[in-house]
Amino acid sequence: MQALLSSDANTLLVARVDGEVVGMLTLVMFPLPSGLRARIEDVVVDEAARGHGVGGALTEEALRLAEAAGARTVDLTSRPSRQAANRLYERLGFEARDSRVYRYVLPR
Repeated sequence: MQALLSSDANTLLVARVDGEVVGMLTLVMFPLPSGLRARIEDVVVDEAARGHGVGGALTEEALRLAEAAGARTVDLTSRPSRQAANRLYERLGFEARDSRVYRYVLPR
């Protein structure tokens, strides 16, 4: 956790209700030759808080921070089975891309 919090590339957003953590999101921003890019990772909302705008508020704040920093784009991935989350992202203006995500797992 310390590596996450100490990295200049990461911004951890936390949502609280009455002092209790009910959600979090990690915003990652990194420079590329084509400009500053941003990714939203690890959006987590407590099950009891879902449907109350927590995920939307976290995502909107991440978008605001990315825009203020000069990011050209903000990407995120979401499983098709997460229907409510996908509807939220589409309502906020995210568009599904016609691409594939590839992953290579490095040996340990």
